[in-house]
Amino acid sequence: MSDYQIRLYDTLARTKRVFVPADPTAITMYVCGPTVYGRAHIGNARPAVVFDTLRRLIEHQYGAGSLTYARNVTDIDDKIIAAAEAEGVEPSVITERYEQYYLDDMGALGVAPPDIAPHATADISPMVAMIATLVDLGHAYVAEGHVLFAVASDPEYGVLSGRDRDAMIAGARVEVAPYKRDPADFVLWKPSDDGVIGWNSPWGRGRPGWHIECSAMIAAHLGETIDIHGGGLDLIFPHHENEIAQSRCAHAGKPLARYWVHNGFVDMGAEKMSKSLGNVVTVDRLLAEGYRGETLRFALLSGHYRSPLPWTSALVAQSKATLDGLYRKAGDAQTGAIDAGVIGAMAEDLNTPLAISRLGAIEDPAVLKASAQLFGLLTMSAQAWFQGAGESNDIDTRIASRTAAKANRDFAESDRIRDELKANGILLEDGPGGTTWRRA
Repeated sequence: MSDYQIRLYDTLARTKRVFVPADPTAITMYVCGPTVYGRAHIGNARPAVVFDTLRRLIEHQYGAGSLTYARNVTDIDDKIIAAAEAEGVEPSVITERYEQYYLDDMGALGVAPPDIAPHATADISPMVAMIATLVDLGHAYVAEGHVLFAVASDPEYGVLSGRDRDAMIAGARVEVAPYKRDPADFVLWKPSDDGVIGWNSPWGRGRPGWHIECSAMIAAHLGETIDIHGGGLDLIFPHHENEIAQSRCAHAGKPLARYWVHNGFVDMGAEKMSKSLGNVVTVDRLLAEGYRGETLRFALLSGHYRSPLPWTSALVAQSKATLDGLYRKAGDAQTGAIDAGVIGAMAEDLNTPLAISRLGAIEDPAVLKASAQLFGLLTMSAQAWFQGAGESNDIDTRIASRTAAKANRDFAESDRIRDELKANGILLEDGPGGTTWRRA
């Protein structure tokens, strides 16, 4: 363990806090994972990469085997049911397909599988049991085949998001239903129509609401109170707010998590990247266009995890160029000690931009490689990196020749190179940061 203490920004405390796990030999972290009905976009990949990086840091600081990392799979959801109906298949066909795609795509970005991957459909019993406890304690009620959490029964509801009641109701986009006692109440269990996936329960055949899934799976696999709960900024409300309320009320006031850590959005210009907006770039598409997974990982780590990250072709091009330089410097050296400055930057609320800038100042190739590998970079030999780059290196070389031609005012040669690349399906884009390329 290094001399640096990990400090993390705790969303609930609204400040950075020194990370002090309940048991340094048995640290627990749970991150909300994918709902498996479609391909993951690069925004979906950000929490996977961020918390994989935090996992690496914790295991470096506290030792191998010190952390149990759980990332759930939501494999029952209205969108999954709709996708299955559209294809005329069972929901499991959809979920198994897209879960494997997700694992493949995240693996390409250097994200290791979690230690535990709870699936909602495999943990229905703990969910039913938790709902029953909430009903018995007066925190939930049954109405027209539904079970709903009674928000008014929890005076601490809203502590995570800090929203007032009107803002919470608006933010939750609550379903207006006559059976609700309060517009803010949310569904713990809902009935399933004939022919729709469901399970037997004390309240009839149905399926769980989204929020109860994580609360029950955390308790079943990690315990009533965990060290770190993570996820995207968009999950603070209502998902994590509701998780906190359910778990606290079911477990005699015990906190669900000791630290709440959230990553910011990836955006395309001014808007958050989302499937509903249709402004998504999927990981598999980027990989198919020839971008290396490590380049995409670098791009995702180039901004601080809590800040918005504008996704542009220039960002990816600069990430590749920086990695090329680091690979040239590291060569085929073996790994050595990790640079103290890199550890210090990472320990200070996972400041990967500062850590990356520190990499550029490291002269010892062995130290450089070990330091970069702390956050999943420089994972191969320089020979493999450059040999495998193939076409990308050739394109970059031709772009460099075009840039030189333009500098020499040889515009005929510049245009020839551009047109030659275009004929091969490569489009060039000139900008303030230089020339980038993409496939047509």
